[in-house]
Amino acid sequence: MKLKLKRPIIFFDLETTGTDICKDRIVEISMLKIKPDGEEILKTKKVNPTIPIPLESSLIHHIYDEDVQDCPTFQQLAREFDQFMKGCDLGGYNLIRFDIPLLAEEFLRVNIDFDIENRHIVDVCRVFHQMEQRTLSAAYKFYLNEKLDNAHSAEADTVATYKILMAQLDRYESTPLETKEGVEEFPVQNDMAQLHKFTFQKTADLSGRIIYNNAGEEVFNFGKHRNVPVEEVLKKEPSYYDWMMKGDFPLYTKKILTRIRLRSLQSSIS
Repeated sequence: MKLKLKRPIIFFDLETTGTDICKDRIVEISMLKIKPDGEEILKTKKVNPTIPIPLESSLIHHIYDEDVQDCPTFQQLAREFDQFMKGCDLGGYNLIRFDIPLLAEEFLRVNIDFDIENRHIVDVCRVFHQMEQRTLSAAYKFYLNEKLDNAHSAEADTVATYKILMAQLDRYESTPLETKEGVEEFPVQNDMAQLHKFTFQKTADLSGRIIYNNAGEEVFNFGKHRNVPVEEVLKKEPSYYDWMMKGDFPLYTKKILTRIRLRSLQSSIS
């Protein structure tokens, strides 16, 4: 099948220093331009973000500070990217929520007016999520090939969830999954500890405002102190604790924050 195009479309993806659209920077950009006649032009560039790449980001995309220290900055590449994208529609995976906003920030930061008003945007992620719905009813149909009656009643949904897990164990227990390190594992096993490890993303609190870094320390996952250890922030800026306790944060987050603060105070006394 050939895409029916009236003008070129560029599929693109970004690797970045993080997920904060305002603060983070591009470290690699790849663009695939498809012309109406079917010609394909692929352009991939590593970019010096001019800020350190956090280790947790490097572990995902395998691009480290030393890999980009001699690469051009986005400012040096911006005109080239702008010209390459002129008159093109845009496509990507989850680009509406992340890639386009972050790319726009990079362009505007170097005084290039990036505009999407006259472009068609195609988000493959949205096609996937809307056509292959991830609701409980859709999962019940997929795994059990039955219609879920009384969906959205607590009892029916509870029983359906249990049945889906049993079907998943039947389907995936012998199915390998390749890790980021290239090792094949069998994550879906009839073992609660293994299922917990595979499905539960541990955070210090329940809302993901406080998470663990690679060293096992609690760090903030939002705002100006993102990725900074909580104890370090509370020592240097004690008023931050009061601000959070008075702010619109979940009670559980405040509970964990207080626990960390008390632990820090006790360790300083002893």
